[in-house]
Amino acid sequence: MSEQINLTEEQQTAWVKEQYQKATKYLAEKGLVTENVAPKDSRYLIPVVAVWKLNTLDKESVWVISGDLPCDHIPTSAAENVREALRNFSLKWQLQAQNIENNATDETQLNFAKLLIGKAEGLYQLCEKDELWAEG
Repeated sequence: MSEQINLTEEQQTAWVKEQYQKATKYLAEKGLVTENVAPKDSRYLIPVVAVWKLNTLDKESVWVISGDLPCDHIPTSAAENVREALRNFSLKWQLQAQNIENNATDETQLNFAKLLIGKAEGLYQLCEKDELWAEG
């Protein structure tokens, strides 16, 4: 996740919009319709990861992750801020990967577990970079 890619401002804006659309589509597939986003609580590291704090029509609030990794969500009660949400996703994916590895019946499942482990480790590394989380 440390690879640095230079994008124009237009490309960055398009990436953020695409990630928002991926996040809301993902939630819709889970039966949750997005009402609005909390922009001050959402963060993105272009072109790697976006974490959105989204409010749904049924008055739930969730953290949704998208980017160069699988989309996923957790309730906002599981993490008080974006940094903690990333840490939560990292732990969740490590546990999911371990469960998949323990119960895998084919190579595809094992490959997905490896992908999850790699992405979880990358998220954890981002959580540990204090310079990304300094309030400025």
